[in-house]
Amino acid sequence: MSKQVQEAYICAATRLPIGKSGRGYYRNTRPDEMLARAIQAALAQVPGLDPAAIEDAIIGCSFPEGEQGMNIARVSAVLSGLPNSVGGVTVNRYCASGITALQMAADRIRIGEAEVMIAGGVESMSMVPMGGNKPSLPPAIFERDENIGLAYGMGLTAEKVAAQWKISREAQDEFALESHRRALAAIEAGHFKDEMTPFEILERSPNLADGSISIKRRTVDTDEGPRRDTSIEGLAKLRPVFAAKGSVTAGNSSQTSDGAGALIVASEAAVKRFGLTPLARFVSFAVRGVPPEIMGIGPIEAIPAALRLAGIRAEDLGWIELNEAFAAQSLAVLNDLDSKGIVLDRARVNPNGGAIALGHPLGATGAIRAASVIHGMRRTGAKYGMVTMCVGAGQGAAGILERL
Repeated sequence: MSKQVQEAYICAATRLPIGKSGRGYYRNTRPDEMLARAIQAALAQVPGLDPAAIEDAIIGCSFPEGEQGMNIARVSAVLSGLPNSVGGVTVNRYCASGITALQMAADRIRIGEAEVMIAGGVESMSMVPMGGNKPSLPPAIFERDENIGLAYGMGLTAEKVAAQWKISREAQDEFALESHRRALAAIEAGHFKDEMTPFEILERSPNLADGSISIKRRTVDTDEGPRRDTSIEGLAKLRPVFAAKGSVTAGNSSQTSDGAGALIVASEAAVKRFGLTPLARFVSFAVRGVPPEIMGIGPIEAIPAALRLAGIRAEDLGWIELNEAFAAQSLAVLNDLDSKGIVLDRARVNPNGGAIALGHPLGATGAIRAASVIHGMRRTGAKYGMVTMCVGAGQGAAGILERL
C-alpha cells in the first residue's frame, strides 16, 4: 500500500565553527564528540520535542573509518544523550554526504515512514585524511581509459575544468579573494551567530611528576579559515599544486577542515503535537552524474533538475550556497549555467563567503551550508534557497529549501 506524501519541515539547524585541519581548533577533538555537540545544540532549539519521538539519525561522512568509523551516526546519537530507541546510520556521497543525509531524512517523513528525524554531517580531516587511512583503488580503473578519471585527485579535475571552461588564474584568484572578503564581513556583522553553536574544547596534558591530568578549557565561536591578510598580490605568488603549468593553487582551492552540523526534520503532525516552529520546508533534491575527470561541473546538471522538481526558476532563489571546492569549478558552473539561461545572481551566491575562506569539512559541508541557507533566508527574507556542490568521482547535487 502506497503512503500519502506529506511535507517535511526543518525545525532546527545548527553547526559548529569550522576549524582548520591539522593544527586547528579540533586537532585533538574526536569527530563523534563534535557531532554529539551539534545534535545536542539542535535539540536545544526544539525544547518541546520529546526525544523519544525521533526515529533515526542520518549522518553524512565522506571517510567513515578510523575515528569516524563504527557507525559514527549511532555512536554520536548515544553520546548526545538521545534515548537508545533512536537509531543511527552513516551515509557517504563524498562532499554531498551532508545534504544527502538531509534529503534521506526528509524523504522518510514525506512518505510517512517517520515523524521526526535528525540529519547532519561530520568530518575530521585532522584525524582521517583525504582518501582515508588506507586508500585502495580497484585495478579495473586502470584497465579502461574511460575509468581512469576515478583515480584522479580532485585538484587535477579542477585543472581540467579550468582548461576546458577557460577559467583564468586571475579570475580564480579574484574569486578566492572575494570569498575571504565576504566571510570576514559576515563575521564582523554577526551573520553566523544564529546558525552557529560555540564549542568548548578540552585540552588535556599529563603531569608526569604526580600522575595527574590537567585540563584547559576554551570556547571557539568563529570559523577559523578566513584570512584578513589575503590579497591579490599574495594569491598571485602561490604556485600551482596539482599541475606544473596549471592555475589551481592552495589559495584558490577550498581549505581542508573539521566540522559538524545537525538539523531536526519533522512532519506537520509532529510540528503540531510538540508545538514546534518550522524554519523551512524541504522542497526538492537532485543528483546527477558527470565524467569523473571533470567532476567539478556536477552542479551544472543537478541545479536545473532540482529547479524543475521544485517548480521554480533560478531567479526565485534568494540565497545560494554553491560549495567552493575550487574557484575554477565554481566559476565554470556559474558561467556555463549563464550560457544556458539559468542565471544565478552573483550577489546571492555565497553571500557570506564559501569554502575557499570558511573551509570544507567534506561530509559535513552539506549540513553546515543547509544551516547557512536557512538562517540566511530568515535574516534577509528570501523565500527559496539552495545548497549545491560538486562531488568526487563525478557527481553533482542540489537541494532546495523554502523559508517559512
